[in-house]
Amino acid sequence: MEKKEKQISPFLVFFLIHKIQLGVGVLGFQRDIIKFAGNDAWIIVIVAAILVSISLWFMYILLNRHQVDLIDIHKDLFGKWAGGALSIIWIINWILLAVTVFRNYIEIIQVWIFPIINVGMISVIFIILIYYCISGGFKVVAGLSFLGVVIPFYIFMTFFYPLEYANFRNLLPVWNHTITEMVLGTKEMMLSYLGFSTLLMFYPFIQNPTKSQKWAHFGNLFTMVLYLFLMITTIVYYSEKQVNRYVWATLSLWQIVEMPFVERLEYIGIVSWLLIILPNISLNIWAATTGAKKIFNIKSNKLLIGLLVLLWLFVILIKNSDTIAKLNQISSMFGMGLIYGYVPILTVISFIILKRRRKKDGKVTN
Repeated sequence: MEKKEKQISPFLVFFLIHKIQLGVGVLGFQRDIIKFAGNDAWIIVIVAAILVSISLWFMYILLNRHQVDLIDIHKDLFGKWAGGALSIIWIINWILLAVTVFRNYIEIIQVWIFPIINVGMISVIFIILIYYCISGGFKVVAGLSFLGVVIPFYIFMTFFYPLEYANFRNLLPVWNHTITEMVLGTKEMMLSYLGFSTLLMFYPFIQNPTKSQKWAHFGNLFTMVLYLFLMITTIVYYSEKQVNRYVWATLSLWQIVEMPFVERLEYIGIVSWLLIILPNISLNIWAATTGAKKIFNIKSNKLLIGLLVLLWLFVILIKNSDTIAKLNQISSMFGMGLIYGYVPILTVISFIILKRRRKKDGKVTN
């Protein structure tokens, strides 16, 4: 476990889990899910949240058993080299998630606000902010996650406006799609929930970490409520054919909001969204940096600069919407495989290995 002065209170896990799940995906997650599940898409939001809670349960079983982060767990179970190789896969996953969030956000800025903006220059500005955040340590990242929930929360109040024109009959009939369609929709929804695997790295930075489990589940529940509200609002406001025409259905909802002091609310929403995605990216890069430092024994500042340069290169090399869509698919499949496949298997392997060690130690003692 880390020194007490570097640790955070258990309740802050609520903000860390919620914030890492809420990124740019919320601005346009509806279309891909409604494409498969139609008016039953709101059910998928709940199913996906349940799957996340199950995964969190597995993670806490593993972490409470070892009381260290994922890198040390790999080293303890599989040795230095095999464990290091497995840890590198997770580091790639966190970098990939950061690139996905970062590039999608810049695309939104390009499409909605500044079509001819220099991607390289704006990326440098954002990366300086990310560096400033991460270089301050994990407590700064956690504090930014807290502020990233509290300060921009007013944005979600604006989504009550479309309910004035809602047709709640669009929700009926309930469950009129096949299991296959629901499964495919759930797969699409999972990208919006990904990122909470950073818990595997910041667990040692929590005071009394076993007490933080309920806050992790509350954070996931809060994320589900927001996604569910936006999904239901989208279903009752648009028709299915209309949703298929909007890449960012959430942003399109802002276009109907009329206020005497602002004409284009989506501009304010997109700019304010920086406070939401900044801790998201920072936490993923922090996890990757912390893990790489343990594996390669390099100073964290040099690693952080190197990873941020790599992040910048990926962002400027990904130039069109088709490539971004492929990036989203790769990130989703890679993350889902690790969280819903690897973590439960690792938890079982950990139980078997530690049980054998205890039996062996018992025989040696006798």
